[in-house]
Amino acid sequence: MSILTKDEILKEISSGNVKIEPYNQDNVGPGSVDLTLGNKFRVFEKAMQVYDVDENLDYKQITKLVEADSIIIQPHETILGITNEKITLPPNLSGWLEGRSRFARVGLMVHISASFMQPGISNHQVLEMTNMGNVPLRLHAGTKICQFVFERTEGEAKYEGRYVDQTEL
Repeated sequence: MSILTKDEILKEISSGNVKIEPYNQDNVGPGSVDLTLGNKFRVFEKAMQVYDVDENLDYKQITKLVEADSIIIQPHETILGITNEKITLPPNLSGWLEGRSRFARVGLMVHISASFMQPGISNHQVLEMTNMGNVPLRLHAGTKICQFVFERTEGEAKYEGRYVDQTEL
């Protein structure tokens, strides 16, 4: 397994093996592609009820959908966002969704868990964003919020799980 550098990422995109929609070549860096924040968010509702963490748990039950050009994350609050870009990978590539250091330095964790992206995905990426800092942070739709790191696999596979073809929050 190996991480793809810029030249390899560009080859995969130009050959059609990797699809990024919408695609902006300026977002391709030395070892990743920057993804931008969409304008749909899920905010966790305050509740006294306890929710069981099991296969039946649905985040939509405990969040409300908010559509906005910007949103404020209070200190120690978590919200969900989604990327503007839809990424489609072939069965021999997987990836990692990572935050950007410029935002981590102010306490923003852009993807707190489940950062591995399976081979053969074709969806928008949901971001689990948490403000670990002590000051409120305003996020803006269209910001290069995270980066996708491509990794070549040994063998081939295709994701067919719960979030296959995910386009909405």
